[in-house]
Amino acid sequence: MDSKNIPQHIAAIMDGNGRWAKERGLPRLAGHREGTEALREILRACAEFGIKYLTVYAFSTENWQRPKEEVEFLMSLFAEKIESELEELMANQVKINFLGRTQEFSAELQQKMQGAAEKTKHNAGVVLNIMANYGGRAELVDAMQSMIKEQLTINNVDEETIGKHLYTKGMPDPDLLIRTANEMRISNFLLWQIAYAEIYVTPVLWPDFRREQLKEAIEAYQQRLRKFGQTEEQIKHAA
Repeated sequence: MDSKNIPQHIAAIMDGNGRWAKERGLPRLAGHREGTEALREILRACAEFGIKYLTVYAFSTENWQRPKEEVEFLMSLFAEKIESELEELMANQVKINFLGRTQEFSAELQQKMQGAAEKTKHNAGVVLNIMANYGGRAELVDAMQSMIKEQLTINNVDEETIGKHLYTKGMPDPDLLIRTANEMRISNFLLWQIAYAEIYVTPVLWPDFRREQLKEAIEAYQQRLRKFGQTEEQIKHAA
């Protein structure tokens, strides 16, 4: 792995928890719990490899349609992990953000999320963005509504303005988007921000996606030539 070509920002669609559990004759909920263990290891690996931002798709605006038992379990798992992981997040200088329409969660869960974000906001390590009740289209709608409320005129709206009204304002766009479980779709995730992200899809189910799999994804990323609309010859000449 080339230490001089590490993606600054990695986004991940953590897919396959249910299939992982089914393959082992376990309830889907067991897959979600094991998925949190994978996230803990990936976060540690990000710190080791020098990745500054990790953005993960934890709960989408569409996930409310899942069975009630599963949704309730995910809500309780959020609350449990916020409390149990906070000490390690602080020890490792991780800054955590919960981004999405979090106002639709219970007051208790909102309080835990806000408390963790507040406590870690001055940490200087990896920035962990947990996208919760998140949808790319919802984010763009919220950004448009925010600009309308500010009474911005048409001449004041450009790409930079829109970026400043997204949930991820002030952060660089993802360089690498990882999707596990071999699914070939974006699933309404970071529609604006991944315009030029390199996409890496793996058949590995999320609970099995660990440090070595992340290393392989980064190595694959390092084989790509990021052109941003230019030709290969232009890129090589500039280098």
